[in-house]
Formats: sequence, structure tokens, C-alpha cells
Amino acid sequence: MEKSIFIIVCVLYIFTVNAQKSNPAPSVPVTDKYFGTTIVDEYRNLENLESPSTKKWMETQTDYTNSILNQIPKRKFYLEKRLEFDKRQGYSVSNINITNNDKYFYLKKSGNEQAAKLYYREGFLGKEELLYDPVNYKSNEQNHEFVINYISPDLVGDKVAIAMAEKGKELAEVIIMDVQNKYVHPEVITNTMPANIGGIKWVDDNSGFFYTYFPINDPKSQNFYKNTQAILYKIGTPPNELTDVFSAKNNPELKIDEKKSPIILDSNDKYYVGMLLDNSYYRQTFIIPKQDLLEGKKTWKSLYTKEDKVRSLQLIDNDLYFLSQYNTQNYTLCKTSITVPDFINPEILIPERNDEVIGQYRFTKDGIYYTTTKNGVEAKLYLYKDGKNIPIKLPYPSGNINLQAKGKDFSDIWVSCSGWANEEQHFKYDLKTNSFFAQNITPITEYPEFTDIVVEEITVKARDGEEIPLSLIYNKNIKRDSKNPVLIDAYGAYGISRNPFFARIYLLWVKEGGVFATAHVRGGGEKGEKWRLGGYKETKPNTWRDLIDCTEYLINEKYTSKDKVAIWGTSAGGITVGRALTERPDLFKAAILEVPTTNTLRDVLAIGSNADEYGALKDPEEFKALLEMDAYHHIKKGVKYPATFITGGINDPRVIAWEPVKFAAKLQSNNTSKNPVLLQIDYEGGHGNNTTDFHGHSNLSDIFAFAFWQLGHPDYQPKEEIKK
Repeated sequence: MEKSIFIIVCVLYIFTVNAQKSNPAPSVPVTDKYFGTTIVDEYRNLENLESPSTKKWMETQTDYTNSILNQIPKRKFYLEKRLEFDKRQGYSVSNINITNNDKYFYLKKSGNEQAAKLYYREGFLGKEELLYDPVNYKSNEQNHEFVINYISPDLVGDKVAIAMAEKGKELAEVIIMDVQNKYVHPEVITNTMPANIGGIKWVDDNSGFFYTYFPINDPKSQNFYKNTQAILYKIGTPPNELTDVFSAKNNPELKIDEKKSPIILDSNDKYYVGMLLDNSYYRQTFIIPKQDLLEGKKTWKSLYTKEDKVRSLQLIDNDLYFLSQYNTQNYTLCKTSITVPDFINPEILIPERNDEVIGQYRFTKDGIYYTTTKNGVEAKLYLYKDGKNIPIKLPYPSGNINLQAKGKDFSDIWVSCSGWANEEQHFKYDLKTNSFFAQNITPITEYPEFTDIVVEEITVKARDGEEIPLSLIYNKNIKRDSKNPVLIDAYGAYGISRNPFFARIYLLWVKEGGVFATAHVRGGGEKGEKWRLGGYKETKPNTWRDLIDCTEYLINEKYTSKDKVAIWGTSAGGITVGRALTERPDLFKAAILEVPTTNTLRDVLAIGSNADEYGALKDPEEFKALLEMDAYHHIKKGVKYPATFITGGINDPRVIAWEPVKFAAKLQSNNTSKNPVLLQIDYEGGHGNNTTDFHGHSNLSDIFAFAFWQLGHPDYQPKEEIKK
């Protein structure tokens, strides 16, 4: 039996390679010179996604990839299990918004539904009411499949703004509903993406709100993110009559970079705060009296710059509270005056902790609640009161905590806890009794199939001595016999931590006999500022070498072996995985690059704000860093590369589809192994969000099946009768 399966798989490999070689990507090389270095870009022509030859090649590759995946017997296993879990759970709830007068707004999706609906109740125990079903949006038009991706009730819950998105697009259309009579206003706000940039911030009298407007609505345009504007919209006025209150165009005196997105932040009773949003870790910020802005005056003043290293600003009365990394690694919680702010020498309320990174903080009338994490995976909760830090014992050990509070005039505080193997639960905390009371709108579901799964948090010593946090999820009965299929996820960029969450794809991987690992590589925020800067621009090689070192650890400790390891990177994680497989192609059996950044030399030109994270072409040292992290330019002829599955979204504005397309074309052309290199373009999706659950589960199901197929799981091997 094993011999026949081996023969079938070998035939399929040969069939794959031959088919790809007979349909090579069209190549029109372009040569560039940077600081004396000559760069040949063999597939620059594929950046034109409207070219008939590019379109045809993408479609042919996607059809071919789907034909190969269709031969995997359990291609739909993950999809089917997720739909089964959804039905078992009954329904799920997300995007919970609680107003100060105890009105609850949230998205709820039943197990047999494809998209969540908007619901409302007065008080946690109040009667639930359906407010809006996205199927009703543009229901008279065909070929539309909208999801609600953002909601914002006004300050008293009388109105709610609802953002509608479709087919993976991040630009949304915002409608406004009166809650009491469910009247939907005829005006529709377009060219905005509140789920990602700017949000929707209501003015104090609830007569309108601020949002960020995108003049260019083509996500593939190099100008897509440029010259955005913070708009004040008054309900009932024509949406196309834009009242620009904060932008490069409206405020030339502020010298705003056209590539940065101006947004209006939540504020106190007297001031609005404006921030220039980009991919930089710290951002330039301004302040203006509320009345001045509402009267059309341009009295913005600089509040702080990037050099002040300020994050998470909150305005309370006449004071500014913020997290500072000025001369610290893991943040301090600070306070300064609004009238005479001093961000360099502020009052320090909570000093830096040696091995815990301060995260969220929320004000109540009882004090400041705040969270910390150790290595990005061990979360704690504290209350700062009367100059003291009081630890609060959580209902159960958690890897991730989220806080929600009404504000300084209320005692209300809600705490959400979750972990790799713990479904998220919501609690309301009572300080007087030191008790947590469950307030789960979503039912807690039993998963007996996950009973034997354990989580182990360890550290791996990297080649330079750094300790890399590594999360392992596996069945407690596994043997360390080097035979376990291992899937390793890694990201490492923008100071973003891979905090634990209840990920059913990880748990199902373990249920099917694998080990799942998350490598918390440098470039993320798991261990503070030092960790972020350890995988940033010139230090970026640490990111993929940390992944390599974690892989070698798992092999040396006999969790697995080289022919049983797959690595998985999404978005900026494409740098991590792309460079790991080009630097050590011998170390991995398979690689998954999901909407990946793989061509940084061109990426920073297409999306200028990415230069803040990766580097700028005009700087000779940063150019070298960009070239070093560019996986596309590190593909070499005559190398045996691992089996590779590459995905892209045609509506993706963050990693434009030509990046994965070019990477797949060059890898196919240069690969000399019999391992398949598959490209799948999602023509209904973007950057992996704003689609129905069925669509998202289907994409993950392909990743799941591809990895198990390549790592030799017997249930995922193509059978002869199916192959034929």
C-alpha cells in the first residue's frame, strides 16, 4: 500500500512540474541600478495586472492549482469541520460595543449563516433585537455579497454607523441607522475603510462624525493611500460635499506627507486629536480645541513627534496619559499636562517592568486597569490605584486579555480572556468583591475532540544567544520520534505580537496528528522595543534566522524531521518565510506564503508607507536591507526548493497581487526539485478579510490540506482513481 501511494505521489510531482514548465510565465526583464548595484527583475511585466498575458497566466495557474488540490482526498476537511463547529456553537458574537448608558451593539452569526448581522440590546440582560442584515444591502442588485466589517454607535446609542464591504475589498460603504425605528438614512458614505483606518468618531451632540476619505478607490493604484482626508460628516447632508478638516490639502501649514493618512482620535470635552497614520511605530500627532475645528478654524498645533516615542494616548480632563518607550524597552505609563506637555520628562505612574510589556490601559473611577504580557504569551491584569499596583487574579491563566471600560466616571470594566486552547470568554469585574462575572453573549462550547491537546511555551536559543519564544500545541500522547508533521507559523514585523487566541485551525491540525508551532521571531513586539528593532530594516535577517533556528531546535529535539516541516507566513510574514526557504531550502519540506510580501524593492514603491518598516530605496544602507529581505531576488537557478503554496488576493491593497505572482513565476522557473510550486489567486478576496466565513474557511482549508499532503499524512495523499 505504502509503495503504491509513493508511486502515485511521484507521478503527481512529475505531472505538476512538467505542466508548469509547459506554461511558463511571460518574462520581460527590466534592469535597475541602485548605488552601483545592478538588479535584474525578470518578471517586472507581471506587475501590470491588467495585461491580458498576466491575467491569462494568473487564471491558468489558479485553475491548475485548484485541479491539483482537488486530488487531495481531504481538501475540504478543515472547511467542513469549521462549519460543523459553527453549527455546534449555535452562533458567534463579535465587535461588541457598549455605550455609557448600557446599550449593547454587536455582530452575531448563526452557525448556518454566511455573514454576521447587527444586533442590539439594552443592558446585558435586555431583549435582543435584530437591527440590520447585510443581505438587504443593495438586494436589488445582482452579484453582491456584503459583510458588515465595522460598527460605531453614537454616544447614547440612538444611531449606529454600519460599514459594508464585499469580496475582500477594504474600502467600505457606510450607512446610518436610527436605532429606535430602524430607519436607514438614504445617504451612503463611500471611499472609506473605518475597520482599518480612522474608524468613525461621533461628535458630542451625535449630529455627525469624523471618518477618513480615500480620493482614489482603486486598491491597485500607486496613489491609493495618498492624499487621504479626515472628513466631518453631518447627518442628512450630501456625502459628496466633503468637509475636509485635517489633511495635506486642507492644512498646508502642517506640511503633512501625502502618503500619511490623517485621522481624528477620541478626545476629551475640550480637544480633538489628529494623528498621521502610517506604518511607522510612532506617529506625528496634533491637537486642536473642539470649538475651533467645528467652526472651520485651522488652529492645529503639534502635540508630539515620532521622536517622542509615544503610543496609546488618552486625554482625561486637563491631562494627557500615554505609554512611553523613551529610554525604555517595555513601556512606562506616563502623565503630562495638556497645556504644557512634556513627553520627554513626564510624570511616571507605572514604571517599566523587566520582563513584562505594558499593553492596554483603561480608566475607571476606581483607578487605571492595565495589562502586561511576558514573551507575548503570558498575560496579567493589574489595577493602579492610589499610587499602588494591585495584581488581579484572572478567572483562568490567559495568553491574551482585552479590556473595555466606560471611562473615568464609571466603575464598569469588562475583561476578555483567551488562549491557544481556551475559547475567548467575557467577564465583568467587580472590584468590591474582587469577583469576575461571566457575560458571554456567545455560548461556551464543548470540544471533546480537543481534550488531549496541551500547550507548551518554551524559549529557543538563537545563534546569537537571544531567547526566542516558541509556542507549541500538540497532543499530550505524541512521541518524539522525528515523525510528527509540524506546521510553524511566523510573522515578525511592525512590532505586532502573535498573542494567543483560540485558533481552531491550529487545534484541528493537532487533532489530525500534527504539531503546531508559533515562532515569536524578532520584528514583533513580544519582548518590547528591543525585540521590534531586532528585526527591523538592517536587522531584518534576525527575523527569518530566528525561524530557521526554531526549526532546527524542533528537529534536534526529535519533534520532527526535515521532511516533516512546513512553514507558514502571511502578509509581512512572507518576508520571514520567503527568506527562510531561499536561505535554507534544504531545511523545509513545504512552505505556505499567504498574500505575502516577497518583493520589498518594489513593494516600498507601490506602498510608500511600508518604507517606514522595511527601508527606503533612496538610502544606501536601507537599500541593502531591502535587497537582503527581498525573497524574490534571492531565488537562485539550479536550487531544489521545497513544495510551495502561494496565494494572492486580487482586491488586496496592502500586498498587491503582483508580489505573490512574481514570486511564483520566478520560483517555478528556477526550481529544480520535483516539488510543486502552486499559485492561487483569490478573485473574490483581498488581504484575507471582509469575506464570508465560508470563503475564509475555504482558503484556510486549502492551506491545511496542502501542508498535510506534502508532509506525508496518509489521509491526504492523492489516490490513483481521483488523480485520473
